[in-house]
Amino acid sequence: MEQALFEQIYESVVRREPKYDGVYYTAVLTTHIVCRPSCRARTPKAGNVVFYDSLEQAVAAGFRPCKRCRPEEGGVLRPDAVLASEADKLMEAQFGQKVTLQFLAAQLKVSPFHLQRTYKRVTGRSPAERLDQLRVEKACALLADTELAVAEVGQAVSFRGPSHFAAWFMRKTGLAPTEYRSQIQGGIHHE
Repeated sequence: MEQALFEQIYESVVRREPKYDGVYYTAVLTTHIVCRPSCRARTPKAGNVVFYDSLEQAVAAGFRPCKRCRPEEGGVLRPDAVLASEADKLMEAQFGQKVTLQFLAAQLKVSPFHLQRTYKRVTGRSPAERLDQLRVEKACALLADTELAVAEVGQAVSFRGPSHFAAWFMRKTGLAPTEYRSQIQGGIHHE
């Protein structure tokens, strides 16, 4: 690799910029670890770094993937986007249960503070806001497409009591669950 390109990539490592993530991999000679250029670990000295075009080349040369930035996961996605994506998958799979920030963080093996901050930076909203959105979408779909009682719809989206569900649904949509169902099903019959 020519020196000018090396210096350009190394500068992105120093700044922890994602510009070269998925394009080059940073192998550290002293630790035998390979990272994404944007890894948040301590910046290695330039003399201890070799850049590879692929993770496979670095692994074949005897380097093991970093446990912090996980270059083997998520393709060219940055680690923060991978974390947000994993949080989304967990919420989509478990929205019907009591899901807390602490629960999500424990499943993803990060601190609740880190998950909250990272998720909000990547998606523009908190995990709680996303979970609420999932629950509203599912509740609306169940009210529109099934004959489940309102209490059963509430339970399906994690509410124990029908009154809590009805109050929450009203806050989120501006309609009581029964009004929503009447409007949606009434609209279907008039088309």
